[in-house]
Amino acid sequence: MKPPRDTFTDQAPADPAASDDMLATQPVGYWSGLAHAVVTRHLRDAMARIDATQPQYWVLNRVNDGSLAPSREEIVSQLQPLADGPHDIGRVVDQLVHRGWLRIDAAHLLHLTDAGEAARERLRELVTELRAVVHEGVSDEEYVATLKVLRRMVANIGDAKGS
Repeated sequence: MKPPRDTFTDQAPADPAASDDMLATQPVGYWSGLAHAVVTRHLRDAMARIDATQPQYWVLNRVNDGSLAPSREEIVSQLQPLADGPHDIGRVVDQLVHRGWLRIDAAHLLHLTDAGEAARERLRELVTELRAVVHEGVSDEEYVATLKVLRRMVANIGDAKGS
């Protein structure tokens, strides 16, 4: 299906040095992919310096989300779409149990330990600091507008779950 002619903009090759007046011709996949790679690397490098990983932070947050204690299967199901591979989240749960940050009760539900809650709080503080660096010079309004545009583009191609 062709877009209406009055809204069509030619697609130019990705150009990191594109001037502001040329940005409308830039491929969103290039820029969104670059943003994802750079931000993820920045976060994961900072977390590695305190011996933690981004997926560990995801799991700690999901276990602590305020609802009933989740099972391992629920955590894996919820977080697998974010992971790098099909077994990553299960492995992270195992690591966190081994590390003493999670415990499994008699009903096979996951709970944060005191050490796990302390780690989650440390990671939350770090992520908050890193977010400030990433968002420097970007107003909340600009950020919201950016996410709304990306969300609309995802909806336009009918893949709201990213799979």
